[in-house]
Amino acid sequence: MDIFENYVKAGKIASEVREYARTQDHAGRTLSDICNDIEQEIFKKGGEPAFPVNVSLNDIAAHYTAVPNDPITVKNSDVLKIDVGVHIDGYIADTAVTVSYDAKYQNLIDIAQKALDEAISIARSNTRVSDIGRIIEKTITKYGCKPIQNLSGHSLERYTIHAGKSIPNIWTIGHSFNLSVNNVYAIEPFVTTKDGQGIVYEGRVRNIYGLASRKRTKDQKLDEFLEYLWNKFKTLPFALRWIVKEYEEKEALLFLETLIKKKNVHAYPILVEGANRIVVQAEHTIIPQESNTITITK
Repeated sequence: MDIFENYVKAGKIASEVREYARTQDHAGRTLSDICNDIEQEIFKKGGEPAFPVNVSLNDIAAHYTAVPNDPITVKNSDVLKIDVGVHIDGYIADTAVTVSYDAKYQNLIDIAQKALDEAISIARSNTRVSDIGRIIEKTITKYGCKPIQNLSGHSLERYTIHAGKSIPNIWTIGHSFNLSVNNVYAIEPFVTTKDGQGIVYEGRVRNIYGLASRKRTKDQKLDEFLEYLWNKFKTLPFALRWIVKEYEEKEALLFLETLIKKKNVHAYPILVEGANRIVVQAEHTIIPQESNTITITK
């Protein structure tokens, strides 16, 4: 299977799993159940999770995943962002959907989807990403809402989710770049209400981890754990609940905390809206061509 076929297969699985997640009734379920259920769907369809399923509630815009046996339960009044990544041999498709059972938030969800659709409609080879940001911002503000200005889409590469290039959700003056043929990008508008700050800040919770360095620590057990992380996840993000199948939770957490201090492991903080307003998200992964764009997670 060539690279393009891997991306297409990853995109098809991610799309099917996203729609599965969209149609489930999550009210009353724990975040543990939701994450485990969605990740099992990925495996059943022949893919692997590219990162722990993000289940970010309400004013948390991104980067929350369930801890082992996470007791947090989705309420009918909650707004739940479900961000799904799938990889085939390291080639990643990234997509997200927002679900809510409170009708007053449906308009906000629809606006995020409209902004995403408008952005993809102009995304071609040589499209400037500043123009994508401009159309996302214009669409969102036209409906009286705010984009989250310090969150963005991103380029993707093998085993790398954020591969160095950002696609803004606002019009940016200055540095920009053009989309390139056969490169892979995720476009993901985040939207908040008109009285939101439109900026996210790092929260204290850090439930998602990633390997930052394989440098030896001179501690045999730690080095064995480090090698386990590399063999299992490479440079892709992972969750504690994935590790407790093979390590005791206390021991795994201690190893992770030690490796974070040694800068071998990076922990991703949750991102919270500055005025604690509701945030919604929509996301697709695209591959620009000369005359059109393939949305692999459609």
